[in-house]
Order: sequence, then structure tokens, then C-alpha cells
Amino acid sequence: MPLKSRNKAAMLKRFALAAALIAAPLSADNHEDPGAQVSEERLRADMDTIVGFETRHTLSTQDDSERGIGAAVDWAKAEFARIGAECGDCLEIPLVERVVEADGRRIPEPTLIRNAVAIQRGTERPDEVIIVQAHYDSRVTDPLDGTSTAPGANDDGSGSVMVLEAARILSQNEYPSTIIYALLTGEEQGLYGAGILADWVTEQGMTVKAVLNNDMIGNSCGSDGFCDADHVRVFSEGLRADSTEKLRARQRRFGGENDAPGRNLSRWLANLAAEYPDGMQVRQIWRTDRMGRGGDQIPFLDRGYSAVRVTVAVEDYEHQHEDVRTENGVKYGDTVDELDWDYLTRASVLNVRALHHLAMAPMPPKVTADAAVRVDTRIKIILPNPETDFTVYMRRTDAPYWSRVGEALPDAIQESVSSQIGDDYVATTVLPVRGDDWLFGAAACNGEYCSPVASAVPGGAFEPISEDQD
Repeated sequence: MPLKSRNKAAMLKRFALAAALIAAPLSADNHEDPGAQVSEERLRADMDTIVGFETRHTLSTQDDSERGIGAAVDWAKAEFARIGAECGDCLEIPLVERVVEADGRRIPEPTLIRNAVAIQRGTERPDEVIIVQAHYDSRVTDPLDGTSTAPGANDDGSGSVMVLEAARILSQNEYPSTIIYALLTGEEQGLYGAGILADWVTEQGMTVKAVLNNDMIGNSCGSDGFCDADHVRVFSEGLRADSTEKLRARQRRFGGENDAPGRNLSRWLANLAAEYPDGMQVRQIWRTDRMGRGGDQIPFLDRGYSAVRVTVAVEDYEHQHEDVRTENGVKYGDTVDELDWDYLTRASVLNVRALHHLAMAPMPPKVTADAAVRVDTRIKIILPNPETDFTVYMRRTDAPYWSRVGEALPDAIQESVSSQIGDDYVATTVLPVRGDDWLFGAAACNGEYCSPVASAVPGGAFEPISEDQD
């Protein structure tokens, strides 16, 4: 359907500006940094409260007002309500829970899995969501022991207090996109709470931009005494978990082995951290999770959503999944005194900054590249409206990180035109480079706030794979 001439002129002007951004560096963030508002004092106070429930094991009591998972979830939901009251009831607290049947492994009988969830609705795109989450349940050595003391300070009280702190800070602002703050239970029993939340957002028809799963972000030294206080690790998958046989066949022809949306979210986080050289930095780990282990990002990946795991640079195995005890002079147990509070605070700052930028930025665009049997490459970028800016990126097939086209190929813009196809606004950029040796992508921008790059490969879009895609 052709555009009205006035609207088309406005769109062409917008795309011309966007094309200029391809060759120009992005401007620095001049807004107030919400990460600077993170309070170690508040993190400590929340940690004292949640470890005070003695155990948050999923199989612990649900009807004791002071001890166990029931009391812990009730308190978290009440805290979200209190935070919401301070921003004019800006937080919705939905019921996101389900009775899980016995699984013959870690759920011995039907068990109610309760999540504490708060939703801060976006002002422009309320169905476009960023999820920041941590698992709220804790455990000791025996995964079925729901009665012993299980403080769960680092695993995952650290992520939990960060989520609460993020809600306090970011709820004071309004954002175009929706932020979901989630404390999940059932992780230690089989990632149940995350699966319930992933199903719930799908049922609500939400578009998931990113999931930041924070699981253990509170210690800087490992079991062998090696310490790294400067980095968190970000785990991301390369091949999509929701891939199909048809999609894999297309990726063999066009690429995409290292370009799942979660992988590009990881690259984006590393770049954001690098903008603050004195803050916490990101060490990317290009696998879904640690060797032989898993986390609450996986149910979202299984459903086709962009998700990563944020975790400590080195793990301390004596202080996770252990009974609280001293044995042969070695102290075991996930207790508060083993936390590195400066590390936890700086990891929280990184998360708050990331959420702020993601909630301000548009959804990553859909991008395709046509370079077959030609000496140039035609890149098409599908945007939600003509007001959305974009930046084109490229990298060698063996290169790990993206470069803006203007950095990799100065004066490379050969042609840039725009059109409307149905409800989509399409920018077409032709680069004078043979595409066989390169991978291409694009980010959508709202001023200085740019989305993660979406790769121009099969399965590169930030959305679940559908039948028409594979």
C-alpha cells in the first residue's frame, strides 16, 4: 500500500538520518545513570530479610508466617506492592503460579510453585517486555531436604536482592517498554518457576525483547582461591534451542551458527559494560550454561526468547548446594559472611544500567541480507515505524564482535532507500562488498539507546521460530 506523500517524505528524511548513523559513532549517554542509585545498604537489608526465612526450599512449608518458602514469597510480593505504592501503583503484581505434579525426581508430590512477579508497564509498547529475574528458592546438599537451614545467600539471594533493588530504582522512571521483575521458585527442583513464567508471558501475547537471568552474582573468589572481582560471566547459546530441521538446513547455506538472539544480547551487554571502564565488565561465555549444569534462562530459550545467564566470574563450590557445617576445618554452606558486597553492588549496577538501556531502546529489527551471486550486498531492515532509527553492523565470519559499517568500511553506503510493505517500514541499504566473507546485522535506535544487533541470518530475529520462518 503506497504511503501518502507527506508521510513518505517524513519517512525518507528519517531513513536518511538513520543512514548517516551508519557511518557516525553513536552519541554518549547524557542521561542520569540509574546505576549510580544502587545502594549496598539496601542490598544488605534485603539479604538479611530473605536469609532470615532460614530456608526457601521449594518443598519447605508454605503456611508458616516466618519460615520457609511460603513466608518468603509473601514477603517479596508485599515488598513489590510497597515499591509500587511509592510510584503511584505503577507495579502490577499478577498471580504467576501453578501446581506441579510429582515428577519422580525432585518433586515427590504435587507442589504449588509460586513466583513473586511485578510488572512495570511501558508507556508506548506495553506488550514489549524485558525480564530481569533470579531464582528465590534455596537448597542444601540433599535436593529433597526442605527442612534443614538453607540460607541461599549467593545462590540465589544475590540475584534476588538485585531484582528488588532494580525495581526500587527503575520504577521511579517511565519507559517505552515494559519491565518484568521476577523472583522464581522451583529452580533447584527443575527450573519450574521459570517455565511457568515463560508460559505465562506467552499466554499474555507479550513480545520478549530480552531476559536477564541473574543466578549467583555475589562472590568474587572460587574454591581454588582464584579471585576475579572485575567480571561477571554472561552465558549465551549460539544455535537456537527452538530450531527446526528446516531452519538448520537454511543456516548451513546462509550462516547463523554464532548468531542466536541470546548471543547478540551477550555481545550487547559486553559493549554496554565497556562504556563504563571503572564498572563491572563482562566475560562472555559462548555456551548455554556451565558444563553439565543449567539455569532459569533455559525455559525461555526453549520457547524461542532471547535470554542469557549472568553469574560470577568464578564459582565457590563449598558455599553452594551444601549443608551448613564445618568439616575438617573447612566451612561449608551458602551463608551471608561469604558474600563480596562490593562485587554484588557492582553487578547490580550493571544490571540496572542494562535494564534502563533495554527499556529505552526499540525492539531489535528484523534483518535480511542478499549477497548470493553478486558483488554487493543488499540489506533489508524491517522497522515498526518510520520514526525508528537504525544502525547497520558487519563482521568477518571468523570475528567475534560487530563493527559499525562506517568503521569497517568508510564511505561504504552505496544506496539507501525506504518503502512500506503492509504494516512494515523497510529500509534497504546496499553495501559495495561481497557478502560471502561477512555477516551483517542491524540495531534499532531511540536516540542514544540502541537495541542489541539482530543478525541477518536465518533465525536471527528476536522472536520465536514460526512455521513460516522455517
